[in-house]
Amino acid sequence: MTHPHPIPLVHASLGEQELAAVAEVFASGWPAGQGPKGKALEAQLSRRYDAHAVAVSNCGAALHLALLALGVTPGDEVIVADYTFPAPAHAVRYLDAVPVFADVRPDTHTIDPQAAADLIGPKTVGIIAVDTVGLPADYRELQALADRHGLFLIEDAACAVGATYQGRQAGALAEVACLSFHGRKGATSGEGGALVATDPAVAADARLRSSFGIGSIFDQSKVVGLPVPEFTEVGYNFKLSDIAAAILQVQIGRIEELLARRAAVAAHYQRLLADEDLLTLPQVPDDRTHAWQSYLVRLDDRIDRAALAADLRGQGIGCGHGTWATHLQPVFETKQTCPVSADLFHRHLAIPMHAELTTGQVERVVAALRTALRTHRTTA
Repeated sequence: MTHPHPIPLVHASLGEQELAAVAEVFASGWPAGQGPKGKALEAQLSRRYDAHAVAVSNCGAALHLALLALGVTPGDEVIVADYTFPAPAHAVRYLDAVPVFADVRPDTHTIDPQAAADLIGPKTVGIIAVDTVGLPADYRELQALADRHGLFLIEDAACAVGATYQGRQAGALAEVACLSFHGRKGATSGEGGALVATDPAVAADARLRSSFGIGSIFDQSKVVGLPVPEFTEVGYNFKLSDIAAAILQVQIGRIEELLARRAAVAAHYQRLLADEDLLTLPQVPDDRTHAWQSYLVRLDDRIDRAALAADLRGQGIGCGHGTWATHLQPVFETKQTCPVSADLFHRHLAIPMHAELTTGQVERVVAALRTALRTHRTTA
């Protein structure tokens, strides 16, 4: 039975401003990638992060381009945060390199710098840290580790646009950062991403490879005569359409408002669930802020998570597991163990989190969750 008033797990905050921006693109005659809106978006992101930005089709593409630009070759080892959507490990495998999985801190769920340090070996070339579901990792320690061993450091800020670490923006916390504008992110165009680099050569390499290795057709269209591009290397079709770029310009402009609404939802959950002994709430260290892409609660090990989730969904309340313990995914065929990540993978529950949630909806989620916790607690 469908509940008359469902509360979705995720919901994009898209409206009239975004529609008006799309209408402009329709009128411009340039809906494809790397057009005027794409250029304007890149300029907007470059200003925001004080670095060089390349708009691309998604964050997975940005990770792939980053590793190519940084010179990763087959057989190289790249340390990746384990508790995350597996995109970083996939990107490493695209280059026939080897992802090495680092366990995460039990409190922040971000990569444990000591775990990363213990994995460094003769084939290690870099580290991909992940801002787990919107909370930045420990970049001061990670950068010191990378510098000490001559490694690159990539920030996977897919979930964290708008978060901060020691007063700096997520997306500007490492030499290269990768952003996502997927439908559940704080700023979205449905799908989309960006690579942000402090080194202009890295950005230029990524821009060229993102367009089949021939660069911007839009730029070439302005040249008098008939320039015929030459394909000098194998590239990819990772361009972001101008339709998506136009939406993102509006969304990036609204990010503070949208994040404030998510933060208010998180604070409300925190107040209402503070005394609940059958779950653990997310922790945010004092030196950083959370973008709240997701709100994950860790269930007591006596809770039957699958039964609890089915109960909530039966009441029209969206929920899901947290994210993935990447080392447990069969595709990566690893014998590594990451016990903290594995425990979180089996105990986390994502409850509704987006900028459109009302006070009443948050209260309904909490009431249903409290009841379900007691219903689905085992005595073992």
